[in-house]
Amino acid sequence: MSDAKTVAIIGAGPVGLAAAAHLRERGLAPIVLEAGPEAGHAVRQWQQVQLFSPWEYNVDKAAARLLAPTGWNSPDPQSYPTGGELLDRYLTPLATRTPLRDVIRTSSRVSAISRVGFDKVKSEGREQAPFEIRYQNGKGPEVLRADAVIDTSGTWFSPNPAGSNGLPAIGERDYAGRIAYGMPDVRGAARSRYAGKTVAVLGAGHSAVGTLIDLVHLADEAAGTQVIWLLRGADPAKAFGGGRNDKLAARGELGSTFAALVAAGKIRVETGFGVTHLSESEGRLRIAAGGCCGARSVVADELIVSTGFRPDFSFLSELRLRLDPAIEAPLALAPLIDPNEHSCGTVRPHGARELAHDERGFYLAGMKSYGRAPTFLMMTGYEQVRSIAAELAGDKAAAARVELVLPETGVCTRGGVEAAGAEPGCCGGAAKQEASACCAADEAAKTSGASGCGCS
Repeated sequence: MSDAKTVAIIGAGPVGLAAAAHLRERGLAPIVLEAGPEAGHAVRQWQQVQLFSPWEYNVDKAAARLLAPTGWNSPDPQSYPTGGELLDRYLTPLATRTPLRDVIRTSSRVSAISRVGFDKVKSEGREQAPFEIRYQNGKGPEVLRADAVIDTSGTWFSPNPAGSNGLPAIGERDYAGRIAYGMPDVRGAARSRYAGKTVAVLGAGHSAVGTLIDLVHLADEAAGTQVIWLLRGADPAKAFGGGRNDKLAARGELGSTFAALVAAGKIRVETGFGVTHLSESEGRLRIAAGGCCGARSVVADELIVSTGFRPDFSFLSELRLRLDPAIEAPLALAPLIDPNEHSCGTVRPHGARELAHDERGFYLAGMKSYGRAPTFLMMTGYEQVRSIAAELAGDKAAAARVELVLPETGVCTRGGVEAAGAEPGCCGGAAKQEASACCAADEAAKTSGASGCGCS
């Protein structure tokens, strides 16, 4: 493989390792740069969390083929792993027991990417120039040259701030010691921090819901623990999901369990709460909405900010990217995942065509490709990198082919109208051809003069 096209992969998470497996099958030479000390470092940060997709959706096919000769035992396809089990039973064996171990460079943080001899402005001959990837590995700056780059670095280490305007709330940095982001292990490693305390959770996605459920369980175990849900929107029911209509049973069950806890009064709910200021109040944290003094405020000991994540483009500033200005996802993908238009957990499978940029040979894949949009599924990333690997190998037919059917969420929200258990094809279902359509049924509806996503 010494003469094979070299492809640099940024990030050794599930999608990055899957990309390496697919590239290797195609006769290409992957090199994986992972900022953390091990493959799956970001997954390690939420190892206590149970995934709501079973094993059958979490193992990439090319990766499984690579693991097979090692004596690897495939987990029960219908059981649900935690993040820790995903690491121990899949990602770590993939990274350490297969030929991928020779192409993964850990503790290697990428600091910049450009074209050899070309800044962002210079065009003539640009596509023929290799990429130059600079990274730090503790020994000083290193340089890697590659024919193509797939950025699967994710978004976990770039959480959104508490401020409702996309900026940190006033005082957020000053009180960082009382704030956690994402999904801290409130019943495990971080138990002493939250037990017996009043804890506010900001957010309405799966991370917030899962954390709130865990805090209610902690309150049953540790006297004095109180739980407050800070919700920017006005309708708590939007966080409850599709229930039994969700084809991913664990995802539907998560929402149903949460709805029951809210109905039982186990969680204090503050709706329409856009955080603007954080300050001290008698040794505790005052969380205010609507101004410095706060038209409204709550006092808590700890704040958990679960408001999603955003991509880090700081090391891509010399590349020519085509990104939606709002979602920060590739232009062709953005209409399919824009939460202003619809909030369906299923997005039609997509690949190299939708993920391409003006910088030929560069792709965003995995969670980072979704920009600021939520509801990314791991298997979506596997389909992305399968297609990208085919494209880089020159197999355009395979790159364009759809080889994945995603499960329905049971919920479609379009233009503010929610339809639980909507007909399949509403933001899901068969693949579509029209870039502005979210599925085949949507395309047919638009062709006939109907509006929206086929829901109306």
